[in-house]
Amino acid sequence: MRTLPVVAAAAMLLVFPPLGGSQTRLEFEVASIRPANMQSAQVSAGVRADGAQIRYTFVPLINYVGYAYDVRGYQIIGPDWLKSSFFDMVAKLPDGVNKDKIPQMLRTLLIQRFGMMAHRENREFPVYALELAKGGLRMKALESNSEIDDKGFFNFSIQTDRNGGTFGLGGGAYFSMGEKGFEGKKLSTTVLASMLTPFFDHPVIDMTGLSGVYDFVLDVSPEDRMALMTRSAVNAGVPLPPQALRVLDTASGDSLIEALQKLGLTLTSSKAALDVVVVDAMQRTPTEN
Repeated sequence: MRTLPVVAAAAMLLVFPPLGGSQTRLEFEVASIRPANMQSAQVSAGVRADGAQIRYTFVPLINYVGYAYDVRGYQIIGPDWLKSSFFDMVAKLPDGVNKDKIPQMLRTLLIQRFGMMAHRENREFPVYALELAKGGLRMKALESNSEIDDKGFFNFSIQTDRNGGTFGLGGGAYFSMGEKGFEGKKLSTTVLASMLTPFFDHPVIDMTGLSGVYDFVLDVSPEDRMALMTRSAVNAGVPLPPQALRVLDTASGDSLIEALQKLGLTLTSSKAALDVVVVDAMQRTPTEN
């Protein structure tokens, strides 16, 4: 698939746990926003913040909205091009402002530079519930790692190429997808559910009740892997020819379900009420830097 690096990066970014923040109106001192390079055979993406600035690399516009409003990609309702419009941004933080204020500053920036208008709602969604299987969990929890925080990352990285990609969370934690399937190191079931979401037609919600972190491998067949990657492309808004979409009708997806069951986990169709952000208006390109 020619666009695999872009698809892999978009798939991972669309479900990245957003950054929480206060409601106080704040602004970056200065911010530069430019379209990302979509032609590279490899993609390096991520977010990195220090005491002076925050840098976003190869991030889709829908994720900027998610970071600003503390929601994931599947909780944002707006035009499809939010998923396929990628931007790089560097912003200078005001002196003495904590990093937890970044989401509000980002929201202000989207309003000023993209003319964003949005509101919140609560809607019921069909979901897949990630639950414990009848036989119980078959993974052993690792010792906790204080460097890893499922609820809000300010520093993460994504590396993708034609074979897949790796989502690095720091502290030795990562999620990767490659030729044999998926691998996770030092990840909670909440992060696992988020990482699985792009590969399904509905969000995956963690309902295991588990609080530990785990190492795991999910072996999937080549046919199912191709179908999962195709589904992630569709969810990321990447246009694909009809022949590429046929794999969605031929692959069963059973190998991934079986791999989860080997870990003592299962996916169950369910419904859940989720907070959503409805984007009422937004420009496709920002005003000049």
